[in-house]
Amino acid sequence: MNLRDLQYVVAVADHGHFGRAAAACNVSQPTLSGQILKLEAELGVRIFEREGRTVAVAARAEPIVEQARRALAAIAEVAAAARGARDPFAGPLRIGVIPTVGPYLLPYALPALIRDLPQAPIAIVEDLTDRLLPLLVERKLDAVVIATDPGDRKLETLPLYDEPFLFVAARGHPLAARDTVAPDDIDPKTLLLLADGHCLRDQAIALCGPHAARRAAGSDISATSLETLLQLAAAGYGVTLAPRLAIESRAGAALAGLAARPLADRAMKREVALAFRRDTTRRAALVRFAASVRAAAPAWLAAAKPSAHPLKAKAKAASRTRMAGSKR
Repeated sequence: MNLRDLQYVVAVADHGHFGRAAAACNVSQPTLSGQILKLEAELGVRIFEREGRTVAVAARAEPIVEQARRALAAIAEVAAAARGARDPFAGPLRIGVIPTVGPYLLPYALPALIRDLPQAPIAIVEDLTDRLLPLLVERKLDAVVIATDPGDRKLETLPLYDEPFLFVAARGHPLAARDTVAPDDIDPKTLLLLADGHCLRDQAIALCGPHAARRAAGSDISATSLETLLQLAAAGYGVTLAPRLAIESRAGAALAGLAARPLADRAMKREVALAFRRDTTRRAALVRFAASVRAAAPAWLAAAKPSAHPLKAKAKAASRTRMAGSKR
């Protein structure tokens, strides 16, 4: 058994056809079929069920194919680690981004990253924090852009920027006439929140207090995107809190019907950071990534001074709020 045999097994499993698998592996079909037969004889297990021109993985052989995939992935990781050790700036950077950051930051950041990291193309994966962090720990991502404390000693963070929250409502809303809005003035019955799993939901609850937590528990709104919340707010269905970059990036029709006002307490903001594994071989590239993002961000955002320990203060505040709400 060798690495090429495992590649052939995975190719046949993926394509369900010996001819297409052979083409994908750049070998002749007789060569691939012959190696598969030899491997099956060596293992004493029939890996594939052959029915005419179609091929399927035998039920008893599914664990074999899964282990072959893992072995190939491990070999790829060895090669990636070697490339990173030789040159941390060479090779793709797999970056996870949360949905309330990606659509608004990336238009600013990507052109700068292409310029500053020409040998490290950026591969973006957008998902929730709780899904991105396991991928980071499992080495399927090189870093993630998040707005909460990762809470893992194997990870460290580089601050990117501090971003203030804005009160957002329809233009005709009474609070829209004010210069600033205090969280205590927001009726929790009208507060629109994202669905569970979004850190922006937890941050909004932390800012608005336990009344917002109780409102969230009984809400019939379960929006999975910030854009949906903004559209609902514009339609007068309620009010919400949004990071300033999400509002500043809107223009024309996208901004029509919305009024955004600063919160009275300017300290109410989120801390966005780049989290990565402490043992990564791509540290130098990630440091440059963070510097490039900070330099490319809008002037008002770049001027924000990140705290010495990003993300932890907000996580503790949110925790205290949830505890207070549970005691009542």
